[in-house]
Amino acid sequence: MGLALAQWMILGEVERDPRGFDVARFGNWTSPGYTVPKVIENYQMRFSVSYPNEERPAARPFRTTAMYDILDGMNAVWGQQYGLEVVNYHALAGDPRYETPSFKRSNAWEAVRQEVMAVREGVGINEIQNFGKYRVAGPGARAWLDRIMAGLIPPPGRLALTPMLAESGKIIGDFTVSCLGPEEFQLTASYGAQGWHMRWFESHLEPGVTVDNISDSRTGFQIAGPKARELLAKVTRSDVSAAAFKFMDVKRLTVGMGNCIVQRVSYTGDLGYEIYCDHMSQRHLWQVLWAAGAPMGLRPFGMRAMMSLRLDKFFGSWGREFSPDYSPAETGLDRFIRWNKPTDWIGKPAALKEKAEGPKRRLAWFEVDAKDADVVAWEPIWLDGAVVGWCTSGGYSHYAGKSVAIGFLPEGRAREGLAVDIEILGERRPARVVTRPLFDADGARMRG
Repeated sequence: MGLALAQWMILGEVERDPRGFDVARFGNWTSPGYTVPKVIENYQMRFSVSYPNEERPAARPFRTTAMYDILDGMNAVWGQQYGLEVVNYHALAGDPRYETPSFKRSNAWEAVRQEVMAVREGVGINEIQNFGKYRVAGPGARAWLDRIMAGLIPPPGRLALTPMLAESGKIIGDFTVSCLGPEEFQLTASYGAQGWHMRWFESHLEPGVTVDNISDSRTGFQIAGPKARELLAKVTRSDVSAAAFKFMDVKRLTVGMGNCIVQRVSYTGDLGYEIYCDHMSQRHLWQVLWAAGAPMGLRPFGMRAMMSLRLDKFFGSWGREFSPDYSPAETGLDRFIRWNKPTDWIGKPAALKEKAEGPKRRLAWFEVDAKDADVVAWEPIWLDGAVVGWCTSGGYSHYAGKSVAIGFLPEGRAREGLAVDIEILGERRPARVVTRPLFDADGARMRG
């Protein structure tokens, strides 16, 4: 297919779409002004090697938050998610503000290591714009969520993790559901899944329920690390002690001069808080947190550090461990299903069938004797001279100083210490199954 034909097809589809593009719901990244240069770039590079850490430049930067210039002034090295500019890491003084594409560990290594250790040893701050966020409200909101989601719908002031399933029983979303009031909820999930999540919500919508995509209008930061509570206490008059603000609580707090929604949860697996505000208040929220946190050594961190931190706790990632190809029992998300709730939630018959029969495969976690390259995804897992599974993701735990992989093994094989080989860049590297998280294994710090 020629380049001109590719452009015509994209433009033609845009012009023929009878629905038009609802910027409030899906963002203006859908415009041909963005799409066409990306299509050209993809076409031009269709036979080029694609590296796992590569960030392609066409049509960028385009969608940015109010923090772009501030973070850019802090040596941010940018990536993009769903057309949004997102900090991958902050380059160290004297280092290039460019991550060299590679299948091996990149020149971002030391900067990411320092960001990881800043979180684990003190407190770090990370923009949380790149979460998909939805406001669900109305007199029928709770009942509707109970049908849409397979897990617990929490009471006011609490949040819960839950998978959302298709009729097939496969995972089409993993959500944090926060109950802000008797008829108001906030849902957070993958930023890149907004399109199909909104289509799913709308196709199952019922009277008495409204669902609004607020992914870009509600933003904020997470703070995480052993000093996170101390920092939060400095910027609000509310009681945020461990007794008053428990793990998995959600509260409306005034932070600085801004009205915020604060959740005690963090994808870093550490003591942490997600602080949401209106996008017009984001710069004020940053200034308040930065002024209070600077004397404590507050340090910004990016998505490269986030992906390392989540490995310490064996947290799965959307599009890797969790996807429409996999089921809750295979991935461990079945522990969040509320099997006995009276509502006949979508996917229940298929999920019950799998529960009764058992899955044929399960996710396992591995420590890998890697050299200078770590697992990315789809690497074969060898056992007894045969390929028995594949990796879903992996990387380097800078906290533990170990290479980590996550992948599928046949049911019943994932026992502590099982020796396997994982093929990385054509070479089989020794690995072993581990069942205990590398950081805060009992959850004492995260929950304390």
